[in-house]
Amino acid sequence: MTISISKLRGMNQALADKLKKSGISQSDKLLEAAATPAGRKRLAADTSTRERDILELANRADLARIKGVAGVFGDLLEQAGVDTVKELATRRPDNLHTKMCEVNTQHKVAGRAPTLGEIESWVAEAKRIGGKLQY
Repeated sequence: MTISISKLRGMNQALADKLKKSGISQSDKLLEAAATPAGRKRLAADTSTRERDILELANRADLARIKGVAGVFGDLLEQAGVDTVKELATRRPDNLHTKMCEVNTQHKVAGRAPTLGEIESWVAEAKRIGGKLQY
């Protein structure tokens, strides 16, 4: 699944405009350009942005490939300690469900916590598609 880069948490309008001038307006294009350390370094230089910020956005773009994860559930996953597809693929859905419910109760990130079934689907998809980023 691909989304507009402007919908990625942490994306500001100035950076989105710079990326769009480079032909990157969708999350899949950002992920492609930032897949390697060299690609992230190049994007950071081209946009006058820190490499760490490019990596965070690339991780969010990678997670957005999983149906249902973009948006508030992506934010909730991050607050529960999962910020990469690779990491999501290793999680036990029942434990992650418990953690996400706890985080959402404490911080009110989403209108509702994801169901165990949704999380099982995310973990299965993460295992199937794998992460696209190289570190």
